[in-house]
Amino acid sequence: MAEHLILRDEAAGDLLACAAFLAEEIGGSDDRAEAIAAVVPHYLAKGNVDLAAELANTVDDPFVRDRLLIAVAAKCAEIDDDEYSLQLAEAIEEYGLQSQAREAIALTKAAKGDFETARAVADSVIHPDHVLGGIAIRQAERGDEAAALATIAEIDYAGSSTMAFLTMAAMNVDKGESEKAAEYLETAAVLAQEIEHDEEKIRALVDVGNLYHDAGRSDKAIETLDRARGFAEELDNVHRDSLLSAVSQGFMRSGSVDLADRTLDAVTDKTQIATALLGFAREYWRKEEKDEAFEALEEAYDVLRSQHEKETRDSKAKYSLFGTIAAQFAGFDRGERAIEIAEGIEDDEHARAALGQIARILTSQEHTELARQALNAIDEGANRMFALTGMSDAAKEKERSEEAIGLLNEAVELADEVPQMSARATAFGEMIGRFVVLGEPERGREIATLNLSTITQIRGESTKAIALANLSEVVEKAEFTLTDEDKALVRQMLVPKTF
Repeated sequence: MAEHLILRDEAAGDLLACAAFLAEEIGGSDDRAEAIAAVVPHYLAKGNVDLAAELANTVDDPFVRDRLLIAVAAKCAEIDDDEYSLQLAEAIEEYGLQSQAREAIALTKAAKGDFETARAVADSVIHPDHVLGGIAIRQAERGDEAAALATIAEIDYAGSSTMAFLTMAAMNVDKGESEKAAEYLETAAVLAQEIEHDEEKIRALVDVGNLYHDAGRSDKAIETLDRARGFAEELDNVHRDSLLSAVSQGFMRSGSVDLADRTLDAVTDKTQIATALLGFAREYWRKEEKDEAFEALEEAYDVLRSQHEKETRDSKAKYSLFGTIAAQFAGFDRGERAIEIAEGIEDDEHARAALGQIARILTSQEHTELARQALNAIDEGANRMFALTGMSDAAKEKERSEEAIGLLNEAVELADEVPQMSARATAFGEMIGRFVVLGEPERGREIATLNLSTITQIRGESTKAIALANLSEVVEKAEFTLTDEDKALVRQMLVPKTF
């Protein structure tokens, strides 16, 4: 093993240094790369780019190493260490990733308003159009419309030009300048049709149509979405149905129920049909047409439930959509129906996630008994801990602090039901800052030590290092210092292993 970048004595007094030390100790290249990849971003957040780069360079996997170096290079650009950022980009072996590093540097400089440096770096990027689009957007943000338009004129790739105009249009919609937004959207619609990649072209046109609606031009929205529909209907690949579903939802938002229904009739994949119907339900609800909303949501569920296993292209997407539909029933104040649907999801993990989300929604609505029903339906301790944390957040958002604290304490008490130490550590990590925000810093401090004790019991060295790195960030934000008990736990992890 090569000499450590982090000394053992340094690691004994600092959680992040301990995490880095443990990561360096790992023998397996994949596990070691995973741990180093988790540690490096924390050092970047502290601005320690030198150590972050050195740690990245210890990774054997060239792809992981280069990805980490890209992140370090971007951070260097952010703190105006431009020379070092370019040196790091040059050190990246794979030519395409080297170009991505320069692109990240250029976009970072553009975000800081240093357009001269951004342009200079963009000259060495394989395809500079994305950077030019980013520069134009930043120029527009600063109110220099003329410069933004001049920059867009330099772009060769229609997709990048379209995205720049879309972003500028969205800015104007947010500012209430609908006429200017519509001007940009008109140009974006023309450029979108020049995009060679069919799926990208259609997505861009859908985005234009939806923004036209936001700008108060439903007539132009429908016209643009109709173009998107025409292109989508010509596709003969797996993307056809998802794109037609998106077009259908756009028509519904723009007020054309007839076109929405006709477009949906052309969709064959039941997951995408259900996705569109879910969108319909939300739109009806937004317009206070609640009966229609419930009808559309029930139809979405029925369609998805009728999808046979042989028809299912993506089981994860299907189960996730079941969960979203269940949560939407809760959002529509139909908690019992929401729980019923969530409990019927065949995939256990998706069912637990849906029940947790429902419990949070019902807590927000002050349906305490139903929220408890959803919580009690979760059959796994770790998921119940996370659900209680979400319920606490919902109570806090409604300014019910005492209830929020009680829910967090209840989550802590569930820890003994969670055999996986890594899951316990993750849950504890989410609670610490919440206790502090709720005015219970001493309780947060207790949980930090409890979390550290839990991490010492994690068997996987990579998982242990990752959990420790995450805890270091939480502890720093809470402005906690390590107690003698904490330091003893850290030293325990640093004791050399004997086999």
